[in-house]
Amino acid sequence: MTSLAGDNGAGKSVLIKCIAGIHQPDHGRILWEGHPVHVRSPRDAAALGIETVYQDLALCDNLDIVQNMFLGRERVRHFVLDEESMEKAARSTLASLAVTTVRSVRQLVASLSGGQRQSVAIAKAVLWNSKLVIMDEPTAALGVAQTKNVLELVRRLADRGLAVIMISHNMNDVFEISDQIAVLHLGRMAAVRPAAEMDRQTVVDLMTFGRSDRSPSAGAGAQTGTADGASG
Repeated sequence: MTSLAGDNGAGKSVLIKCIAGIHQPDHGRILWEGHPVHVRSPRDAAALGIETVYQDLALCDNLDIVQNMFLGRERVRHFVLDEESMEKAARSTLASLAVTTVRSVRQLVASLSGGQRQSVAIAKAVLWNSKLVIMDEPTAALGVAQTKNVLELVRRLADRGLAVIMISHNMNDVFEISDQIAVLHLGRMAAVRPAAEMDRQTVVDLMTFGRSDRSPSAGAGAQTGTADGASG
């Protein structure tokens, strides 16, 4: 579980959109499972097992949970939508992630709370046998209880063996669930270190100046590079 931190304009969104196939890198390369890959579209990313949950969630309020989770990837049987199969898969995925706050998988998304919507968006990403789930500010605008539920869900993803990258400005969230923290400064990776070796002020220093004198191991283990490439 890696948290990606950085000030506004540091390159966080550009980096994840390159990994997700929305932007093409100007240079550098993306390594996936040790091999260079070219991710030219979100479809290419999905084929590799990369799913991204953006801050706006990209859910349709007028559709129910099942319809949202299978939007654009509907299952068809005998030329008819296989509603039973999709409903079963949606219910199973939510249950496997211990999402118990929704009454029914046939609820309209418009009726869900912010935390429930975030849970559905994450479950939608997990449904497709993903290997890497990228989340952009998953707790933004959530209350305390909803934030706790979403962070527990994110942590469960990592504990299940999925690679997880979380973009967050909330240092409490970052230090609560992260195994390691990557910090971007002006489009370059200032550091990637275990969370246990960093503190909040060190992260702020790295975000602001690209370096920190607070850490006794400052510079040790730090990785540098541009925001044009990434490893999976």
